[in-house]
Amino acid sequence: MFNIFQLMFFIGAFALSVREYLRERAAESRHNEMSAYLMFIAGSVLFVGGVLETLVVTQYLGEYVEWILFVPVGFSAVPGCVLGLALTLSGLALIVFGLAAGTYFARTRVWYMHELQNASFMEESALVQRKRKRNRKLKSISSKTK
Repeated sequence: MFNIFQLMFFIGAFALSVREYLRERAAESRHNEMSAYLMFIAGSVLFVGGVLETLVVTQYLGEYVEWILFVPVGFSAVPGCVLGLALTLSGLALIVFGLAAGTYFARTRVWYMHELQNASFMEESALVQRKRKRNRKLKSISSKTK
């Protein structure tokens, strides 16, 4: 069976590993959040490039293109217009998924930080209780010796 010191060491080591785990997961979530926002920026670049590609090619060919919001529709199958449509649609997809992933990872990081704060609070309260218990023991020992 464990004596009290081995048990306290085991609990302290376990609490330390939980704190380290939460800290590592928060850092990983921060990295994933940054990657998601970079995906959003790449999507913005592709989207603008696709719209500009479609505008330049249709102006050069003198064709009329119908637009639904920012997506070109109703044009001839000119390679430049198809490339512009592909860039625009992939840019929109990256923008949407980048924002969704960024908000998800931001919320995950907040949750890990909150749990890390709770773990620190519980560790501090356990430390205060141990100090109080030790002080009571020392007072009882000192009162017995007098």
